[in-house]
Amino acid sequence: MSSKNTYILGIESSCDDTAAAILCNGKVLSNVVANQAIHEKYGGVVPELASRAHQQNIVPVVDQAIEQAGISLSDLNAVAFTKGPGLMGSLLVGTSFAKSLAYGLHIPLIDVNHMQAHILAHFIEKEGSEKPEFPFLAMTISGGHTQIVRVDTHFKMTVIGETIDDAVGEAFDKSGKILGLGYPAGPEIDKRAKLGNPKAFKFTKPKVAGLNFSFSGLKTAILYFVQKQLKENPQFIEENLNDICASIQYTIVQILMDKLKVAVKETGIKRIAIGGGVSANSGVRDALKEAETRHGWTTFIPAFEFTTDNAAMIAIVGHLKYLEKNYADQTVMATARLKL
Repeated sequence: MSSKNTYILGIESSCDDTAAAILCNGKVLSNVVANQAIHEKYGGVVPELASRAHQQNIVPVVDQAIEQAGISLSDLNAVAFTKGPGLMGSLLVGTSFAKSLAYGLHIPLIDVNHMQAHILAHFIEKEGSEKPEFPFLAMTISGGHTQIVRVDTHFKMTVIGETIDDAVGEAFDKSGKILGLGYPAGPEIDKRAKLGNPKAFKFTKPKVAGLNFSFSGLKTAILYFVQKQLKENPQFIEENLNDICASIQYTIVQILMDKLKVAVKETGIKRIAIGGGVSANSGVRDALKEAETRHGWTTFIPAFEFTTDNAAMIAIVGHLKYLEKNYADQTVMATARLKL
């Protein structure tokens, strides 16, 4: 192998997906994810079951990533892993594995903040994808997080707005639960929203100061609305499901876009990048594309495989830290509530 090449193994285990990826000079050679279907019947992630599944999945997933990349363990320059935030039991599996592997191979160990990785996923070398110039605004939207972040360099990031209660992904999932949809409900709501009328039902947007978000009130409003309608017509959900989904999605997207507009106005930055599982939502993507035309923004939307939790985004942060010789040591610990 040419010594000019830098091979980074990324390991991601913050929630219920066990993932491993190999990047060569910032380019993806493999990106393997093992999903845990076990949580579906519980309607949400069960932490204890998640950590057990990670223990079963991590060796096969890393093996597969190495094999698909066409390299051997001895070619690796560093091991990057998710330090946090996430579920403690899940993080511990990835952290312990990464520490042991780096120690055994005598190569650097690199700890990665999961939220930083969602943002820096935009810097993965991929044909036809543009990287945002600094400074830019990043909106990270997922099941666990809703944040607006000012990004001045790869490693200088400032959270300028975040949710004060539930994350946007929770709002989708819990609305879906009210409607009797499976878990996770976000993709199903998105699919049905395309077939419905987004203005069929009006939900009040919460009033939150500054750039912060709140979704718990919206969730309660949807619950009361559905309960009231079902009293009058027990068939209400079945007869109006597409319209309800379209109206919920429209309201959530409006809440996100309203805050982004304020952030652009306050910072004067018109480059917007999104990340996190909810950035796969077609309503969010369409609203951002429309904002390019209407407001003169430049928007950066990641490829679908880099939106949900994946290890390529961990590996790209590993690559960028490796170039700066910014390593962790063997005393590094997983941190469930790691701040950006």
